[in-house]
Amino acid sequence: MNASLSDMLIGCLVMFAITYLSKGITLIFVKKDIKSKYIRSFLYYLPYSVLSVMVFPTILFSTSTIWSGLAGTAVALVLAFFRKGLLPVSLASIGTVFVVELILYLV
Repeated sequence: MNASLSDMLIGCLVMFAITYLSKGITLIFVKKDIKSKYIRSFLYYLPYSVLSVMVFPTILFSTSTIWSGLAGTAVALVLAFFRKGLLPVSLASIGTVFVVELILYLV
């Protein structure tokens, strides 16, 4: 499942729309501070959850096997948990996918 440029642009457009709806519309229509922790948390994490839902299937199925996608995801999650930067997380994930693909190809 290779993503074409139009698929990526549609994904970016959807992410922009969700972010705008959750942040921009609330600023326009809600005049008072939102005091509810639940609603504030929901509005804060909504763009991240939408992006995750859009990206996660592509991570798993963009490689030749699901196992290399899972290995790269696991490495990324562990490094992100330990608050490593975006570049080290990305490079380690790419390296993991490469090594797993290489091992599976040789076996």
